[in-house]
Amino acid sequence: MAEDNKDQEKTEQATSKRRQDAREKGQVAKSRELASVAVLGACLLYFYFDASVMANRLMDMMKMSFRKSGQLTITIDTVQSLLLDLVFQIFILLGPFLLIVLLAGFIVNILQVGFLFSSEAITPKFSKIDPFKGFQRLFSLRSLVEFVKVILKMAIVGIVAYLTIKDEFKMISPLVDLKANDFLSFIGKVSFKILYTTCWVLVILAILDYVYQRWEHEKSLKMSKQEIKEENRQTEGDPLIKGRIKRLQREIARKRMMAAVPKADVVLTNPTHLAVAIRYQPETMNAPCVIAKGAGFIAERIKEIARNSGVPVIENKAVAQVLYKMVAVEQTIPINLYKAIAEILAYVYSLKQKRVFV
Repeated sequence: MAEDNKDQEKTEQATSKRRQDAREKGQVAKSRELASVAVLGACLLYFYFDASVMANRLMDMMKMSFRKSGQLTITIDTVQSLLLDLVFQIFILLGPFLLIVLLAGFIVNILQVGFLFSSEAITPKFSKIDPFKGFQRLFSLRSLVEFVKVILKMAIVGIVAYLTIKDEFKMISPLVDLKANDFLSFIGKVSFKILYTTCWVLVILAILDYVYQRWEHEKSLKMSKQEIKEENRQTEGDPLIKGRIKRLQREIARKRMMAAVPKADVVLTNPTHLAVAIRYQPETMNAPCVIAKGAGFIAERIKEIARNSGVPVIENKAVAQVLYKMVAVEQTIPINLYKAIAEILAYVYSLKQKRVFV
């Protein structure tokens, strides 16, 4: 029982298949805080460089709209035309801003998880509207962590904002004497100062959140030893069956190799431990080929079949060892052994009273 419980503990790092399956389901390490702070940063940059231009264009647009409305005869067509023109002008005004915001969010998401589209993540699931499961999620550890994060973020941002503008409180009383433009300018500067400082604080919090999200994601992907065994069994097959198949394959290959021994021109031996069968057909082969080899019992079997088939068995320890180590079955001999093998074959052919051109 203790061993079974140990196998069920999720102590192992996730396999590549587990990670890929999770990614296909949309389960990736991603911080929403990073996307939010990127959007906020993009907004601040845009307004910092273009706020005055944007405000002037907005004022000009409003003046033009009021001027046109005073000159036009009020009908359904003229009102519709005026509204369409106003919407178009607003779109032209806010278009670059909206584009920058969208790009900021998109780029941050790409940097976090890469290009990812998961149909399963957007597929409606009835379990998500189950009241009981929803109640469980509401009071889960993850929900508690998210709630604490929100409270801490609000508290930190509030404290930072207060520390940022506390020196500006002395300017509140004189504000009543300022002109409208100066008043708006002061409010704009203070607001930007608050947002700028808050943005940097949120950047730090977002980085910490991303580290936490990665840690939590890695923890959720961890597997038990039993899960890894099951995955290996599914992807690679049962080890027992694989072992049986490999044994059968080796047996078939051995039988095929033994059946080729009678076709050999010569069998070289160690003399006792190794045996290598060589065949050479000048009409069909570029070089002599090893058609069988073996050590121990298999070597004895090769020599036995060779003698029973009338194939010469010659002792050559050096060549036999090199061929056994360097040349696979059904592979031609290396160039550096051409001369040695040619001499051996010439000797064999002379025994058979054959003539060979080498």
